[in-house]
Amino acid sequence: SQGSEKINNMVRSTLDILLKDFNICHICGKGNVKPEFNGKQGYKQFEYINEEQAHIFAMSDIVVSRAGATVLFELLALKKPNLLIPLSKAASRGDQILNAESFRKQGYSMVLYEENMNEDSFIKSVNELYKERVKYIEAMKAKSAESGIAAVLKLIEKYSGRP
Repeated sequence: SQGSEKINNMVRSTLDILLKDFNICHICGKGNVKPEFNGKQGYKQFEYINEEQAHIFAMSDIVVSRAGATVLFELLALKKPNLLIPLSKAASRGDQILNAESFRKQGYSMVLYEENMNEDSFIKSVNELYKERVKYIEAMKAKSAESGIAAVLKLIEKYSGRP
């Protein structure tokens, strides 16, 4: 919702290369839309999305995002291959790093650490994710084969102390 200056700058600095292969919907955060990019073919920037979110996610083949818990479970539910760029420990408690690592280990996400991000690593990661997207979708489908309701009920039974 606030946007990430580092990710925003990276997307914009690699835009001409990425636009050769991708159309890009860029959610920049409040006050972060740059007028000089308005009207650029294949690129649309938004401060924030609300009603449009379902449509933008539906048309997205891949997603680049921070690694907050809410967005991770939206991506998992929608089975959207994703590149996670968690906030670094220098700028946070490290919870996004833990989230990203958990999703990477389960095969749901690629991870690019902010401190390792440069134009080359970003472009390479986006292209690799796109090429491997089916692998990530399959991993997420395997997870969703388990009923969410059944999983919640198991946890309630486990921790309620009742047999």
